This record gives sequence, C-alpha cells and structure tokens, in this order.
Amino acid sequence: MTMNAISPEREERRRRQKELADQLKASGAMDELFAKIDAGEALTGEQGLLGGMVKAALERGLDAELTEHVGYDRGDAEASLFPNSRNGTTSKTVSTEIGDIELAVPRDRNGSFTPMLVPKGQRRLDGLDGMIISLYAGRMTIRDIQHH
Repeated sequence: MTMNAISPEREERRRRQKELADQLKASGAMDELFAKIDAGEALTGEQGLLGGMVKAALERGLDAELTEHVGYDRGDAEASLFPNSRNGTTSKTVSTEIGDIELAVPRDRNGSFTPMLVPKGQRRLDGLDGMIISLYAGRMTIRDIQHH
C-alpha cells in the first residue's frame, strides 16, 4: 500500500457525503442557506448558521424523544387521556464544537423524562453535532438516530 492510497472506508464515506451533498443541492434545500452565506452571515459563532441548525436538530430530536415518552404528539386532541403530559421546557446551554448553544429541553409533568440525545447533566457535546446533522440530513428516523 502506498502513502497516497485511500482506505475503502474513506472512499465509501466520500462517496456517501458527495451523494448527500448532490441531493441537497439538487433539491434546492440549501439555496436559502447559501444565499445567507453569500450575504455575509457567519457560519460559526454566537450568531452562526451552523449553531442554529444544530439547535433546531437537537430540539427536534428532544421533542421526538418526549413524544415517545408521553405517548402522544404535541397538540394531540386526545392528550388528556394519557397519564403523563408535556410541561413546557427548561433552558440548557451546551458547549459544542461550533460554540455554546442554548437549548429548550422539553419536560413532562411527572418529571420522569430523561433525554438520551442530551442527557441530564451533560454540558458538552463532543462530536455529536456533525453526527446529528448527518443523520437528519440522511432522512433517518428518530429510532435509527437513537440507535446510533
């Protein structure tokens, strides 16, 4: 094997990333984001676009976890039939590779909800940011993401 040889795993990762990037570009899903970047908006930092994307992805995942925990979707007309219910959110700041992110972590009335995506007491998300974005971008289900 020469010094310039690329491992099969790396080749496969490159292929998947290129395929995903091509799909996102072709769908137009990135057009608004690209326009913001072209207009000079920051990608990282307190006002960065990546922080907003990670925040949205994490909060969506946390909300999905709570939905599974309480057994009904937000706004469900039959929510009162379930023994436990949603009870607002609490704020939590987590440090990530792209800066601090202020999350609105959902909670339940019984206090029995323990998030898996951002566990209680965890203040640092090492490497989780990229994984979440790639899993959501790859259209994985919440169960698939929880498995990872």
